[in-house]
Amino acid sequence: MSLNPRITDWQGQRVWLIGASSGIGRATASALHRRGAQVIVSARGAAALNSFVAEHPGSQALVLDCADAQQVQAAAAQLLAAGPLALVCYCAGHYRDLRATDYDLAEMLRHQEVNYLGALYVLAGVLPGLLAQARQGQPGHISLVSSVAGFRGLPKSLAYGPTKAALINLAETLYLDLHQQGLGVSVINPGFVATPLTAQNNFAMPALISPEEAAQAMLQGWAQGQFDIHFPKRFTRFMKLLRLLPYGLYFPVVRRATGL
Repeated sequence: MSLNPRITDWQGQRVWLIGASSGIGRATASALHRRGAQVIVSARGAAALNSFVAEHPGSQALVLDCADAQQVQAAAAQLLAAGPLALVCYCAGHYRDLRATDYDLAEMLRHQEVNYLGALYVLAGVLPGLLAQARQGQPGHISLVSSVAGFRGLPKSLAYGPTKAALINLAETLYLDLHQQGLGVSVINPGFVATPLTAQNNFAMPALISPEEAAQAMLQGWAQGQFDIHFPKRFTRFMKLLRLLPYGLYFPVVRRATGL
């Protein structure tokens, strides 16, 4: 069942990806560029963004720190003043494995700043413009990159998991509020993807896929009008099943599966 307008033709569509210097964000920006989209990429690292523009003629780099509300507001205003945005995709992410026995408040807050507050800053910047363009018959789409780590509590995910759970809840509520206003909303829930973030993991990552495979799954989800775009299905369906278990079963299963 299609919950959003299907996006199949990207030719000439302006898209803004925040957190696109590497990993899923960069691969998705590249895939959209190949389909004719006018791609704007944002992140803190100017060198990575400039290399993307050099490899993708016609794209635009907009350097910003997503944890800086004023920078995000200024960037959003600049882009909306130049014309409608067909897609705003928040891909920015910070990850370090953390357990309560090694609690680090600074690390907890850094996850919140990048993974969740940054998304709120972007929404504050783009929502008025997206709503205005929707009223003029130019629909837009908001997509938040979360994770299966947000489905339920997991070992070593003390800092990361709660921020991703917040994004899932945020996307669900955005959909309820914005669907009737003509805006599309989707949440992206990847499993393990080979990125600089997951490279620090010292455990086996089942069903590991490449950023390019993740990008293809995202474009397919947008083309099908999906709200919950999750991949790879052979892993994410199992994670969804775990959500159904009562705690008396869930905790032992997770401990046995992880050895933690």
